[in-house]
Amino acid sequence: MIIQKGDIRFIRLREEDIELVRKWRNSPEITQYMEFRDFISEDMQQEWFESIDTIYNLYFIIEYKGEKVGLINGKNINWEEMSMEAGVFYWKKDLYDTEVPIIATLIFGDLGVIAGGLTTYAHILRSNSRAIRFNKMIGFDVCEDQENVENQLYKMTRESYLQRSRKLRKAFYNVSGNDPILVHLEKEDYKKGFGQFIEKILDNQYLIEKEESDGGTKLYFDIGKEFDT
Repeated sequence: MIIQKGDIRFIRLREEDIELVRKWRNSPEITQYMEFRDFISEDMQQEWFESIDTIYNLYFIIEYKGEKVGLINGKNINWEEMSMEAGVFYWKKDLYDTEVPIIATLIFGDLGVIAGGLTTYAHILRSNSRAIRFNKMIGFDVCEDQENVENQLYKMTRESYLQRSRKLRKAFYNVSGNDPILVHLEKEDYKKGFGQFIEKILDNQYLIEKEESDGGTKLYFDIGKEFDT
């Protein structure tokens, strides 16, 4: 599964990339923002990958202009209650103070929260004030009884995302233009039954084009049409 808009692509995590992820997940600049800070071995990483390679976890390598720069995910997805826990980290330091992390989050939010209808949760360390400010700005609120917890749980609904991220989303779509969000469900996705499942979940009111491609399907979504000028 590949998701793309402009120069940013999300490629569903494949076994060939788990060592790259492990390398950066073990680095001090990443672990300082994680609750689990123990060293992750190759065996631990392999076991973890096998446990998350299901329809209940969506982990994506983030590519920017063809370079792998981070990992974004929706995990522990409950398709009956329509909820997930989101997370993201970047190992490309040069992108920290650019628009790329914001754009990537909005692509993920528009597809998962608006078109997918998923209520989203996130754990954020109390010490990570930068992440807290940004997540509140796009619609997250701290859950009850979490004020004194070190790794706090936040919640974002479709309504809070639409309301609070509107200015950011408008700026994003004004800059990116009418280029739709592409969801490419590959042949392997359909072999596992994953492709058919995702097609049913995404809201067709935003679907503007569908085409067959090498045993898979390309779906084009115009989620920012409210900002068309």
